Amino acid sequence: MTDPRTHLRTTAVTGASSGIGRATAIALGALGWNVAVGARRAERLAETAAAVENAGGRAIAAPLDVTDAASIDAFFATVEDAVGPVDVLVNNAGIASPAHLVDTDPAALARELGTNLLGPLLCTRRALGPMLDAGSGDVVFVTSDVARAPRPGMVGYSASKVALETVARVVGMEVEGRGVRTTVVRIGPTVSDFAASWEPGVFEHLVADWPRFGLQRHFATMDPSDVAAAVVHALTRPAHMQVEMIEVQPLAPRDGT
Repeated sequence: MTDPRTHLRTTAVTGASSGIGRATAIALGALGWNVAVGARRAERLAETAAAVENAGGRAIAAPLDVTDAASIDAFFATVEDAVGPVDVLVNNAGIASPAHLVDTDPAALARELGTNLLGPLLCTRRALGPMLDAGSGDVVFVTSDVARAPRPGMVGYSASKVALETVARVVGMEVEGRGVRTTVVRIGPTVSDFAASWEPGVFEHLVADWPRFGLQRHFATMDPSDVAAAVVHALTRPAHMQVEMIEVQPLAPRDGT
């Protein structure tokens, strides 16, 4: 495999309209790479695309619903027509519908699992063929520390992230020896639009129950650019190296601060 630090790459970032996806797209643009940005919020995509271009990359913006196979095919076809096959996929799109299971809306649960688990499966399936044909590529799965420390009130989200890390492991085994690398970027609390759609007070209600399970010891957070830096770190390792999993967490604040 050619050293990824020394040639132009074509990347695709899902959920790129805001937060971690947007920050990752900009960071990849700063490497001078082609960056395809996809999300459902088309008006926000234009802003991300402009930021990618300003950072030094070439942006390709196209609508993308990761739960819809036809939308995924159309997105990748748009990218391929513009700049050729994708050789880096960052599976970032994700949502959460916080509630105890007994109170969970079935439709919301289906959307959550569809976006967080089925979406990366379908996107990875679509991207892998050209990567395997070329004998090189990277697939990144952005997950959460709920995969190792599940939270009450986030059953669907926790289950989807555990499953997504399993997907990454299985895909890694399936492509082993064929030049394609898989990486899990597991993240802790990060400031983003992730909880923007939650009802007021929901987060506070859930978090109040977490300390008795040894969770949420402090309330420090990271910036989306911190996560983007972890993604870039994994992607820019020499071709003979693979970062299978990297976890990034905010440092606990100093006592008394």
